[in-house]
Amino acid sequence: MQKGMEEMTNEELLVLYQESRDQGIKQELTLRYLYLAKSVAIQMNNLYSDFMQMEDIIHEGVIAIMKGIDRYDPERDSKFETFISRRIRGTVIDLIRKNNWIPRNYHKNRQSIENARQYLYEKQGHIPSDEEIAGYLKMNLRKYQRIQRMSTMMNVLSLDMITRGDENGQAIQVPSDDIEGQPEDIFFKGETVKTLVKAVEKLKEKEKLVISLYYVEELSMTQVAQVLNVSEPRISQIHSEAIRKLKAYMKSHLG
Repeated sequence: MQKGMEEMTNEELLVLYQESRDQGIKQELTLRYLYLAKSVAIQMNNLYSDFMQMEDIIHEGVIAIMKGIDRYDPERDSKFETFISRRIRGTVIDLIRKNNWIPRNYHKNRQSIENARQYLYEKQGHIPSDEEIAGYLKMNLRKYQRIQRMSTMMNVLSLDMITRGDENGQAIQVPSDDIEGQPEDIFFKGETVKTLVKAVEKLKEKEKLVISLYYVEELSMTQVAQVLNVSEPRISQIHSEAIRKLKAYMKSHLG
């Protein structure tokens, strides 16, 4: 006796849709994976809340799910949940970049904080606290913490760009555990982001600088080479080595 759609697993529905391209099956799959759009919208709310409503982000996520269902290739792509969630995150990040959400003085303030941190470290011989840095800069602690949170968000954005494509334009598949239980409760758990940040921290200073200039400041390879006063092939080499290290770290810690 043939199963009805409601009795079929997500995997069975995916296979059936790829064979039939039935729009009813596609609609059912979209509904089943709607939680991913909601989860990403909640997780990334701080990044877009100044210029977009969560409902709009969820709507964009649904569109990403529907496109992903059509484009998913089980022989080439990662697990479907991972594939779709990455597409949704990519959609949100593209929207953020298009809306130019970064405050005008962000980069200046961030640089001031980094300079103060380095100065106080050399002067005091220990890593300065948030209060010490804010006090040295005569900056309101709440403002300092807001800039630090934004810096973390920038890392998330830039690291997502890194994991969406390597130097050859190929997607870097970030391993992830199976999503079980209540999806909304355990979605990502922030582990991937935390591991990515740690991976970048392990890079050499010049590698981190190249990654920052290329993915955060969005300079071209030529511009990065000019800033660092080295040849473009050398920058490309440093970039490739940094990407290789990030991939290896992610695989060893999340694989």
